[in-house]
Amino acid sequence: MDEQNIPIDINNNKLLDWLISRRHVNKDWQNSILQIREKINNAIQDMPAHEGIIKLLSGQHINYFHCLKIIDILKETEADTKNLFGRYGSQRMKDWQNIVSSYQKDNIYLAEAAQILIRNVSYEIPSLKKQTAKLEQSITESEKKIRDYSKNEALAIKEFNTSCEQLGIAGKNIKSELLSLLNELTAIYEVAAEKIKIVNPAIELYEEFNKFLSARSSNADVVPLLKFVIENGNVTTYQYTYGEKPLKIEMEGDNSDKNTVEELNDAEEQIDFGDNEIDFGDISVENNDFDFGEQPKIDWGGTPSTDEEFEIVSHTDVEVSLEESGIVVEKSGMDGGIAKGTEALTVLDNPKTRDQIINELMELEAFLKMRLFELFSDSDILAMSQMQNAPPMLQMQTIESVTLMNDCVNVALSEFMNKRILHLHNIKHSPKYVDILTSSLKQKLAVAERMKQSISILEDQIKKYKSEIRSFEPAIKLLIDKTKQLQKEVQEDISKRYKGRVVNIVGGVNML
Repeated sequence: MDEQNIPIDINNNKLLDWLISRRHVNKDWQNSILQIREKINNAIQDMPAHEGIIKLLSGQHINYFHCLKIIDILKETEADTKNLFGRYGSQRMKDWQNIVSSYQKDNIYLAEAAQILIRNVSYEIPSLKKQTAKLEQSITESEKKIRDYSKNEALAIKEFNTSCEQLGIAGKNIKSELLSLLNELTAIYEVAAEKIKIVNPAIELYEEFNKFLSARSSNADVVPLLKFVIENGNVTTYQYTYGEKPLKIEMEGDNSDKNTVEELNDAEEQIDFGDNEIDFGDISVENNDFDFGEQPKIDWGGTPSTDEEFEIVSHTDVEVSLEESGIVVEKSGMDGGIAKGTEALTVLDNPKTRDQIINELMELEAFLKMRLFELFSDSDILAMSQMQNAPPMLQMQTIESVTLMNDCVNVALSEFMNKRILHLHNIKHSPKYVDILTSSLKQKLAVAERMKQSISILEDQIKKYKSEIRSFEPAIKLLIDKTKQLQKEVQEDISKRYKGRVVNIVGGVNML
């Protein structure tokens, strides 16, 4: 095969080593390139205004092949300086011709071109592409964060709206709206007191069961507060405690203490104790027809026998506490005394009695669940021999009837365990709770606002990343084009040295 037709393939990364090994360039070529670069920098300072020159000088490092093109352009711009011998008198032309001559000495230009190719293919272009890829990755991550933040924002807003809906507020002025809800508690407790009546059959069954097991004829003392509420409704704790309605209810924080004291003083003034002195009348025995002789003295023990020894005590000097003595002063047509503090609260509003009601409902629920377990497992205690004499009410219970009672108890429990009612109850009886609840709701809004701000920051960053990518794209394209052009020029130069054989610079340069 003719050697002339065999192409010369040179790996891009090995190009400079190949040129040195083939003695096309010297090993110390870099010692001379610095002087040439200095000449180029000086020559650039004085250049004619020409579009082609401006294009060549912009973009990247000027090499030997650029210098040749600059000389071609100067042949046009400096044509009037050409003499009869074909030489140019322009200093610009002389400078660039000197630069080209320096490049051609020992083929320095070829070594520099090989180095530029290696650097562009191995470092410059990959670095720009890596920066672009990194920016694109940052955009992808930012978009993912935006989706996550958007979900968190929507979740926080949803939780806030759900909480406001449960509480029954608009969420504009949270604390004042929460405090205004307390006006609804009375109506809510009345509804709860009415609904609680549905557990009465379950209570009767529970009582009958306990009465039978304890062999007592009277009603078993079970869930006393529940029975009281069913019979009397949501009355004051005072009435539940003392079994009578209060004469007056004094809620904490009102100005009724003074009025109550005045009423008690009025009631005391109505009691007439008479005069403090005792009038025995005039007793004389001098003119009596009957002479009883010497009157016998009666020994009264330690009681004084003379006026000087007898001390009369006024009732105004004695302080009597009606509450301590157990004496209840009643007004005509009204029962009871004065309900103060927690006794003034209704049984459903009083935290202590409210907890007791919930505990009794749970106790009732536990009893019914146990009965259901026994019925389902065919181990009903009533089926035992010792329970054959149970009342018909106990023997006639079925799974369906007990399940219905249990459902009624659950309905009653739900009235007390409702989140909204729990919040309102805690707001009323815990001064700090309303601040905690307000802070909790505002925290959800704060989370949503932070997510919104984070999304805005990420969107600005994405715009910045995209702008940087747009600036990199033309730079990368220009560098790739100039690198391929330089590859072509080096291939042609080497080909001339081998009598026109095809030269291929292979490797990464062809992957651009």
